[in-house]
Amino acid sequence: MNGSDRLLELCRGGRMQWTGHGWIAEPEEVVDALARDGFQECKREVARNPVDHRPAGGVWQGLNNQTGAVASAVWVKSPDQSLVFIEINGRQVAG
Repeated sequence: MNGSDRLLELCRGGRMQWTGHGWIAEPEEVVDALARDGFQECKREVARNPVDHRPAGGVWQGLNNQTGAVASAVWVKSPDQSLVFIEINGRQVAG
């Protein structure tokens, strides 16, 4: 996996699994891992289901002020899991 140290810890701990297209993971754990690696939140948006107002997906962006790197996480939630797409400096973080 290419990416941050904290994301690697999530993978090794079984908290993130690569599907070939994205990561099965809890979005908040991914965002927390990126924040612990020095990315400060710049943007966060949550899309909600118009019927029951539950979160259906979202986007998060952070900037590392020391390196100038930008991280993005976009996720889609289903009833039993979330699929998360992660990029750092425009490059997909893949398994």
